[in-house]
Amino acid sequence: MPAPEDVEITLRHGSQRAVVSPYGAALRRYFLDDGGSETAVVWGYSGGANKKGGQGDVLIPFPSRIKDGRYTFQGNTFQMERNDKEGPNAIHGFLRGITWEHEQSSESEVRFRTQIRAEAYADKGYPFSLGVEMAYRLEGDGLACEFRIRNAGDRNAPVGAGFHPYFTVGTDTVEDAEALIPANQYLEFEPTLVPTGNLIPVEGTEMDFREFRRVGETRFNHCYTGLQRDGDGLARARMRDPDTGRSVTVWMDDSFRYIVVYTGDAIPEPHARRALAIEPMTCATDAFNHPEWGLEVLSPGEAFEGRFGIVPE
Repeated sequence: MPAPEDVEITLRHGSQRAVVSPYGAALRRYFLDDGGSETAVVWGYSGGANKKGGQGDVLIPFPSRIKDGRYTFQGNTFQMERNDKEGPNAIHGFLRGITWEHEQSSESEVRFRTQIRAEAYADKGYPFSLGVEMAYRLEGDGLACEFRIRNAGDRNAPVGAGFHPYFTVGTDTVEDAEALIPANQYLEFEPTLVPTGNLIPVEGTEMDFREFRRVGETRFNHCYTGLQRDGDGLARARMRDPDTGRSVTVWMDDSFRYIVVYTGDAIPEPHARRALAIEPMTCATDAFNHPEWGLEVLSPGEAFEGRFGIVPE
């Protein structure tokens, strides 16, 4: 029997393949299979020991960082484990290192479920109870990803959700790819990668990617907001190879108001800058200390849900 972190499920629809795992409900691979020839869309991995840089992680009940692992909610101050290698912060929630229950309804769809119990997480600085669901479904044009978080406790609970896929369009490194980030502002960060509190307009800065631009030497580890949306209400971030025209689009519904973009510079060689993380986030980095930056507060029994998707072209 394989170790929990090595269990994987392959979804199929036409030429599309998605490999997911009950361990963390993670998206491990997404590729197109053309008669045995694979074209990677997500820079991924197989086997738990081969994961690099948060590949495919589900980030609940908070994405990105909480400064010093400390926050105050409704008059009470809580301390989380400071488990961020980039600084003395808490990072990326609690659910990416546990095994979720799962139910596969068809060859192309699977749903994962897990719980956060207040009594189990109180000493981790999160004394709140949640029921969490995550679904992946291959459709005609891509992969749809859905989350649902329900307050299963008897007190209000702060929550956020984020996701950490890396994308490739076939270039050797991200330098030769182009990116489009439909955002008007980004958060100014301290050296420890938590926000200073300032929002910076992208206009006139090197971080303005509202139109396709070559990534080049840009070092992304930025949290963007002020998202531009299309007529259907979706925000769409894109990456493409200007030489071949191969591209990938990440679409987000209105539950996602922030995007973290990361070029993977801190990943050990030879994997640094191999792919571009485009991370849909419902709230900003350190939103537990800046609730105006998208923090959701769920009353008992209330649920919060959202959808994003990946379309290769």
